[in-house]
Amino acid sequence: MKILALGDFHGEFPKKFERIIKKEKIDLIVSNGDYFPFYYRELWFEHCYRKDVELWEVIGKKKYRKLIEKDLRDGENAIRKLNKLKIPVITVVGNIDYTRTPDVSDFKKPRGKRYWAWDWQDFFSPIIRKYKNIRRFDYSYLKFRNYVFIGAIGGSFSGKVKSKAYKKHRKILEKLFKKFAQENKERKVIFVSHNVPYKTKLDLIGMKAHKLVRGKHFGSKLVRRIIDKYKPILHTGGHIHESVGMQKLGRTLCINPGAAHEGKAAIIILPEEKKEKMRVRFIK
Repeated sequence: MKILALGDFHGEFPKKFERIIKKEKIDLIVSNGDYFPFYYRELWFEHCYRKDVELWEVIGKKKYRKLIEKDLRDGENAIRKLNKLKIPVITVVGNIDYTRTPDVSDFKKPRGKRYWAWDWQDFFSPIIRKYKNIRRFDYSYLKFRNYVFIGAIGGSFSGKVKSKAYKKHRKILEKLFKKFAQENKERKVIFVSHNVPYKTKLDLIGMKAHKLVRGKHFGSKLVRRIIDKYKPILHTGGHIHESVGMQKLGRTLCINPGAAHEGKAAIIILPEEKKEKMRVRFIK
């Protein structure tokens, strides 16, 4: 079975992927999310990163709403193009996909006057439900042929291992891995999350990034611990655009295919027989 692993579209779906999918006879697309552009990235880092303030409080609700609505339009364009492909697409949610789903980064809803209901609605779910060729499975599972795909999110931060959010999501994932213990033993379970595992060569922030994060590991501690404990045959994630590559963690091959909006992805050929080996080719 041949899958195309990609994510971090940020409003774009390069035309070349359509040619690759047809030429390579891809059976399944596995997406790690982040469909929306995040046009206000620089503004957010300047005014909000590690600060107790919402961006709309700084630039005003009207300007902020225009930025979000443009993000949503352009992100949906990428989703629409994916949906038109003639092969199945499965996806988890990225950290900027506007679900407002609490994740292991312990990102909490503001209180009092700083809470704006419009900004905290779930924009993503009504959008993705319109596209029937794309199936979402974060903190759930899907089966395709003889493989089981278990999904997670994995936000912008590594996660606090003693927090309620961390414990909640670890419990869900452990229940799923135990449910498919036999399939995992047979090397038929694939783990997919938006973020990559913590403290690997796949989660290292580049030196061109914001000065507060450059050179640091920003993978998910939850994803890392699940991989270390259950050892699925494959994990694919993203989020850290500059750390494209693969790394073995015990019996698990971990892959960061890079950002789709930069034309990057990975073709993974999964073994059909026990004697066969998994093969990976990166698209640049």
